[in-house]
Amino acid sequence: MELVDTGPDVQVAAAEYVRLLGFPAGHVPEGRVAELAAWARDWYAEHGRPWVYARPSASLAVGPADVVIDGVALRGEPLRRTLERAGAHTAVVVAVSAGAEIELAAREAWLQERPDEYFFLEIFGSAVVEHLTTMAGARLCEWADRKAMAVLPHYSPGYPGWDVAEQSKLLAIIGANALPGPLEAFESGMLRPKKSLLAVFGITQHTQRVRRLDELVPCENCSYATCQFRRAPYRRAQRRRSGPGANEWQTGAVYSTNERALRRWAAERLSLSRVAEGIEASFRYDGTTCSNMGRPLAFHYRVRLGPIEEGYPIRELACAPAPGDEGYRAMCEYLREAERLLERIREEQPLLGQPLDAVLTWSRPSVGPGCYCDPEARQHKWGLVFETIHFALSGMEGSERR
Repeated sequence: MELVDTGPDVQVAAAEYVRLLGFPAGHVPEGRVAELAAWARDWYAEHGRPWVYARPSASLAVGPADVVIDGVALRGEPLRRTLERAGAHTAVVVAVSAGAEIELAAREAWLQERPDEYFFLEIFGSAVVEHLTTMAGARLCEWADRKAMAVLPHYSPGYPGWDVAEQSKLLAIIGANALPGPLEAFESGMLRPKKSLLAVFGITQHTQRVRRLDELVPCENCSYATCQFRRAPYRRAQRRRSGPGANEWQTGAVYSTNERALRRWAAERLSLSRVAEGIEASFRYDGTTCSNMGRPLAFHYRVRLGPIEEGYPIRELACAPAPGDEGYRAMCEYLREAERLLERIREEQPLLGQPLDAVLTWSRPSVGPGCYCDPEARQHKWGLVFETIHFALSGMEGSERR
């Protein structure tokens, strides 16, 4: 079985698009938001060039520390553990892409100082990638069901526990020359076109084993509503948002931020370390100024959390320009107020003293510019930082419990 599709369905579900835009479940966009959402969808229908590729591996070996697919060793512990627990006998390597056209159009909108159009194209590109991955999984489920096999949840480099730098190794297994469209993986793990995804779907003949272990059923994370092979309901919208009590930690959170982005940020931008009193986290944010032709800038965040037994209370916060970065000096507010702007950034301490779960119900702007000029923009970025930390810790705690 080899799947090559240069004209896949890209009818992104409205609910998934709304979720990626940062709105709560059930929200119906209106006015300018609805107009831009429809515009991005229509633009892609005319200009987008999506594609999907999938094929089973020639060999699979699950060892104590790695997974070897077609002779290439991959060190993604969650992937290894899933394949081992399900008794997977093979794997399907998958590549999907929304194409380079939407990335180029978004960049052009940014250079023309049309940030709204840029944002909606970016989000729709991400929605297309999620949709293509979901549809690839559904087609694999159909293929596997005919052979009395089961498909496991997909996993990708950049997800928690799998270094994003292994993108190039996975692409080598798939074979760039076999793909129906261009795709490159850099040493950093970045893909070009960036609205693309590489993944591994495990395949097992032990279907009863999959049914007994909820975490091995991909259906709970699959939004394909009409799938005839569904074994469990889609659960994303059913997870509760409430925070933990004094002695529990909620790992099944619903985030306002796209979870694919959280996975990538957790792998590329976040550093976590356990200390005597809890967790020390550092995060790097890369943005651009809202003036002066969009000069790049970088800020470092530091967050100290208390112990899990207390719900990871937020005890210390810090935000400052990254060492050696001078981009912040081109921000319009810095040009007006200089160091006073940096003082205000240092003084802001959102959610200090509250448990980390408080970010899940924190009312703040769902989108924001890349600069630090406005308080709303700064709140938006703190929300991204807190949600990335929460997402990473949820993965850590969930893995340790298993």
